Formats: sequence, C-alpha cells, structure tokens
Amino acid sequence: MSVLARIVRSQIGASAIAALLALAIVALVVAAGGYDIARAASALWNGSVGSSYSFFSGTLVRATPLIIVGLAVAVAFQAGVLNIGAEGQLLAGAAATVAAGLALSAWPGWLSIPIELAAGMLAGAAWASVAAVLKRSFGVLEVISTLMLNFVALYMVSYLVRGPLEEPTHTYPETLRLAESARLPVIIPGQRLHLGFTLAVLLAIVAWWFMRSTVAGFRIRAVGAGPAAAASAGRVSVDRVVFRTFLASGALAGLGGAVQVTGVTYKLCELISPGYGYTAIAVALLARLNPLAVIVAGIFFGALEAGGAGMQRDAGVPSGFVYVIEALVILGVLAVDRVRTYAGARSAAVPGESAA
Repeated sequence: MSVLARIVRSQIGASAIAALLALAIVALVVAAGGYDIARAASALWNGSVGSSYSFFSGTLVRATPLIIVGLAVAVAFQAGVLNIGAEGQLLAGAAATVAAGLALSAWPGWLSIPIELAAGMLAGAAWASVAAVLKRSFGVLEVISTLMLNFVALYMVSYLVRGPLEEPTHTYPETLRLAESARLPVIIPGQRLHLGFTLAVLLAIVAWWFMRSTVAGFRIRAVGAGPAAAASAGRVSVDRVVFRTFLASGALAGLGGAVQVTGVTYKLCELISPGYGYTAIAVALLARLNPLAVIVAGIFFGALEAGGAGMQRDAGVPSGFVYVIEALVILGVLAVDRVRTYAGARSAAVPGESAA
C-alpha cells in the first residue's frame, strides 16, 4: 500500500484536484437546475460508499471492467497508440466469451472459466488487430479505425443476440444465461463482488511492474516518448512494438468484456456495456497512464456510476450528470498538463532572459 500511496501522491495529485473541481462545478449546475444539492449529495454518497453493499456490490463491481479496460487504454497510450476502440474490443470479447461458455456448459468451472476468459482476450486482440494492420500497412490513423470498429462491434452484438445466439424462445434479444459452473465465483458472501475484481487488481500490479522493470516495458515507453529517437538511438523496432502493444491492449479490453459477462450479466445482450470502453479513456487519463493509479481512478469512476444511479433514484437528479463529471475530469487533466507545460517552459526561459 505504501507504493500505491506514493504513486497516487506523486503522479495524480493534479488529477485529484481536477476531479474535485469537476464535482464542485457539477454541484453548482445541479443547484442551478433547482435540485436539492444536499439530497443529491447524500444520494450520491449512499449509492456509492454509504453501505457495505453499495460499495462492494455497486462501486467495486462497476469499477472492475473500468480497471481492466483502463489498463488496456493506458498501455496503448504509453506506446503512443491512440486506441479509442476499447469499447468495440470489449464487446467482441464479451461475445466470444458467451459463445465459448454456452458451448462448454457441461464442463467443470475450473476448466471452462479459463477458456472463456482466454476466448475473450483472443477476440479482443483479433478485433484490435484490424486497426493495427490498417495502421502498419496503409497508414490509417488508429483514432479513426478503432472508433469505426466500435460501431461495427455494436451492430455485430445486435446481430448475434437476434440471430445465431438468441435464446430459444426468441422472446428477448439476448442469449441463454451461462451455467453456474461457467460464472466467476463471488468473493464476499452476500455481495455481488466477484473474482474479476481480484484479477483486475493483480493485472494492474503486473502491468505496473512490466512497464517499470522489463526491457519490453521500457521499449513501449520509449516509443511513446519519441518513436524516431527510439528507432535511431535505441535501435527499437517501432512498428513491431506498436503492433504488439495494440494487440495487448485489445486483449485486455476483451478480457474486460469477458469478466463482465462471466461475473455480472451471465449473458450477452445489446446493452452489455453502458460505455465502459469510453469511460476507460477517462480512467486512464485521470491515472496519468500509471497502471497502479488506474485502480484508484477505476474505483472513483465506479463510485460515480453507482452513486449516479442512486442520485437519480433517490433525488430525481438525472444520472447524465455523471457523464458531465467524466468530461470535466478529462478537460481538467488536460488543462493542468497544459498549465504545467507552460509553467515549465517559462521557468526554463527565465535564466536565459536574465543572462541576456
């Protein structure tokens, strides 16, 4: 915990300020809209951390896919890969996981669950590989290709739940539920928190160690910092690093989808994700792309989403205000970075001006 505390203090102090400012601005907007700000704040608190059930079964359950997919975005961004397609990769992973789970319904859980998660990772990597190949072979900007692939994945899921994977009665556009043996076990009796959260935290720790302590992690960071310098001075194969990082990012996003269907929904449906892939971008930026800080940022956004539902239910405040907070957090982080860059440039210029 001391390592995590140092990371939070040293790298996301400015992000914390941006998040607090975003909350303050939204509070003013809520009050200006005629809502009872005290009641709204109480509902936000009670819905997110006000009880053990709201925290473990609400906040942490929502935080789990955000942490995993946030890691996917953070790893890609560190390599300079602007993977905006985590949502599509998550959906592809969820679809492949449910297909594998339904096919292996008679298998024991110790065998079927790892296969399901692996299927989700492979599907996410395969979905990301489309944009990776387009970038490497034809120079297509990944921001465009990954964003477009999100819509393709969305309609693919709609087709699957209304066609090949639809439940036998054809009453609802969804699949059959996964067998009990094909679901992630609950880790706290009486709560909804499942093993996926433990997996998410372990992945964040491994990703932090990998990026900090391995040659491959150094190459990723070097390419992200300056691909030309990495290629000339470090003799790094930039194309290879970018391609592999793209696939790894897609695999993590696909795993996020796999964890969601095996730990929460137990089936595939059209609204399997409320936009986790997009919120994960905010998680990664708030964490300053640091894998350990992604845990904190993921829990923060998980609390916002859980509290937003409670705020709408108990105080009548539209839950859409949560997305306003997310947007303001991103803008705040970018603004703080800009101010710090400007201040650093000014301080570096002062000695030269004095000497002149």
